[in-house]
Amino acid sequence: MFCFMKRKPTLCAAIAAFSIGMGATAGQALAACTAEYKAKRDNPLELFYDVAQVDGPCTRENAQAQLQAALAAQGLTLLKVLSVSEN
Repeated sequence: MFCFMKRKPTLCAAIAAFSIGMGATAGQALAACTAEYKAKRDNPLELFYDVAQVDGPCTRENAQAQLQAALAAQGLTLLKVLSVSEN
C-alpha cells in the first residue's frame, strides 16, 4: 500500500485498518465450517432442517455444542447433526 503520509495520515491509517480487516474476513470465509442439522419445537410439533455456519474446529462434536446452545435460545431442540463440511 502506498500513501502520502504528509498529506493525509488519518486517511492512510483508515485505509490500512480496512485492508487488514478485509484480509482477516476473507481468510475466515475460506476456513468456514457449515453444519447440516435437524431440530424440533414442541407444542405444536414443528420439524426443521437447516444449514448453519459453525466457528472453531469443523467436527460434529463442535457443531453439536454450538447448535444446541443457539437453537435452545430460539426454543428449539437439536435432534441430529447430519454432516459438517469446510468451505
